[in-house]
Amino acid sequence: MSGGQRLLLLGGGHSQLAVLQALARERPTGWQVTLVTPQPRMLYSGMLPGWMAGHYRLGQCAIDLHRLAVAAGVELRLGAAVALDAEQQRVSLDDGSVIGYERLSLDIGSGIALGPLGALVSGRCDSQQTAPILLPVRPLAGFVSGWRRIVTQAAARPDFALAVLGAGAGGVELAFAARRRLGRSVSLVCGDAGLLPGHAAGVRRRARHWLVRRGVALLSGPALPQGADALRLADGSLLRADALITATGAQPAGWLAQSGLALTESGQVEVDACQRSVSHAAVFAAGDVSQRSDGALASSGVHAVRAGPVLAHNLLASLRDAPLRRWRPRGRSLYLLSTGERHALMSYGRFSLAGGWVWRWKDHIDRAFIARHDPDSDRAA
Repeated sequence: MSGGQRLLLLGGGHSQLAVLQALARERPTGWQVTLVTPQPRMLYSGMLPGWMAGHYRLGQCAIDLHRLAVAAGVELRLGAAVALDAEQQRVSLDDGSVIGYERLSLDIGSGIALGPLGALVSGRCDSQQTAPILLPVRPLAGFVSGWRRIVTQAAARPDFALAVLGAGAGGVELAFAARRRLGRSVSLVCGDAGLLPGHAAGVRRRARHWLVRRGVALLSGPALPQGADALRLADGSLLRADALITATGAQPAGWLAQSGLALTESGQVEVDACQRSVSHAAVFAAGDVSQRSDGALASSGVHAVRAGPVLAHNLLASLRDAPLRRWRPRGRSLYLLSTGERHALMSYGRFSLAGGWVWRWKDHIDRAFIARHDPDSDRAA
């Protein structure tokens, strides 16, 4: 591409999908558009536990970003950002190149806050390991390869024990899926906020029931490294673990701290109700990399998907100097949490239900989301 102003889409997250679809419809004139993302496919996090449990092939959970980029007339570059200068409006990539922009859309997701667990050896699966395998759930590409190694190792060791740290919605689903796939000892370690924080008491009771029924041990944290293969829990007891899956909260990219963008206390990009940076009008952001200045949203894949159309509308409106649209999130969100088998829990405000029909409902919604963005997603194993 040559000439024109540049719209840079940094990251291929859930919200960015709506931007690509909007660009395919509108094709704004006078703008070069570039998508920079580390992977040519986006793994849909809503189906990740189903893949772990063995219900889906990985290709069924992936969306081809290259195909979407071609349809939208967008240049796709594989890479990751290592620095952002919001004043100079340029992004440095891991290959040493620098890209300037007139508009920037950030949807790079986040890592996982490891705290003291960061000292553990990460990803080692050989017989000489001196610490539990540490597998953060983010980034998803690393999680996929790490989970495959865990499955291989667990198959060769009848005494293999796995712990999931973090008992939010994501951690709960991961624990259920791990138990179903491995058929081995699986523990779910809660943080200070307990099981499913933010969900109603009835939902938590129902989740606890199914954790017990599925054979997942529910323990209280925090969990601190203790020796070569154990964690010390809040009550002083030791938990042996050959592998740790961490779903312990988002950790924004470290380079954001030097970007010049206004950030929240947690290090996320602070955005207004239009998903625009409160400090730099040329920058928009959605998903885990951002946080609303009015506190209207918690980090959630549900909110990232719903933010997509608002992000797309406002980003393209800004190219035309047209009015932006404020997003008013719903008071309640629907959560469908798989329990390992073809069974799921529904959480909606204070209401909860469970059953095989809830899983079929979730399966239908997830497959429809994939098909809406990539009808040929089932082509890969």
